[in-house]
Amino acid sequence: MNQLEQLRRYTTVVADTGDLAAIERHQPTDATTNPSLILAAASDPAGEALIADAVAFAQAQDGDTTARLAHAMDKVAVNFGCAILDLVPGRVSTEVDARLSFDAPASLARGRRLIALYEAAGVPRERVLIKLAATWEGIQAAAELEREGIRCNMTLMFCLAQAVACAEAGATLISPFVGRIFDWYREREGVASYPPDADPGVQSVARIYAYLKKFEYPTQVMGASFRHVDQVRALAGCDLLTISPALLAELAAETAPLPRRLEPRTAAAAALEPLSLTEARFRWLLNEDAMATEKLADGIRRFAADAYKLEQQLRARLD
Repeated sequence: MNQLEQLRRYTTVVADTGDLAAIERHQPTDATTNPSLILAAASDPAGEALIADAVAFAQAQDGDTTARLAHAMDKVAVNFGCAILDLVPGRVSTEVDARLSFDAPASLARGRRLIALYEAAGVPRERVLIKLAATWEGIQAAAELEREGIRCNMTLMFCLAQAVACAEAGATLISPFVGRIFDWYREREGVASYPPDADPGVQSVARIYAYLKKFEYPTQVMGASFRHVDQVRALAGCDLLTISPALLAELAAETAPLPRRLEPRTAAAAALEPLSLTEARFRWLLNEDAMATEKLADGIRRFAADAYKLEQQLRARLD
């Protein structure tokens, strides 16, 4: 077996892309999208029909240009999600606008609207994960959505406090970022790279995985944001891993043995103490972690910027 096939024995493989051809080629179980990935995919000819349909949908809605634009943005995300679900047997993650990351009521409303659009397209909510930034406000929105039977994937996660708060809220899935943590430490420590076991991003995900398994949270852990294939290999055994097409291809081309690195049984023996979180405690722990604070803010800004770019493309077609 190649390493991608080996990985699938103990980890659910998720495609981190909006590229429909790449998803069809690598046949992941699930797929994740975000504004940046949809923006890239929207420029591909395969995405043109999905964009045109979203514009037509928005033009038929009541309201001013701003309201129609919001409808177009949501419909684009759902159209890509539906196209992806035609190619994968599992679920697709669709992201709430990052510009709502500090507005729990607006995030809640947007999550409900995305699910309503999926259900109107004939897609059951069980096949969709609503992605929310792991801010305190995003976590509160996720808690309510989960109570309503809408499953959530918490993204832009960089520290244990975020992971624990999301698990306490009952989130279905969390996506701790490997690569962006790696980037932050590499820049500050002036190193080219790290051995896999010493990689700060790998260590963070492994610790989050161990904590959730040790204290028996049902929330699943999906490592995300990989910079190179050794980071993926170092987290083999994580519940899920969302991997770019380029790294999926690298794994498929390699046949060396790929041992499992993360296991629930080992996690149960980890020397970790339970973490009690209030809103104040959560905000303090996040504040005390410079990397997590900076990367969370930076991630929100980047996703917001790409959402704005996509929005401008749609606005030009709505006018």
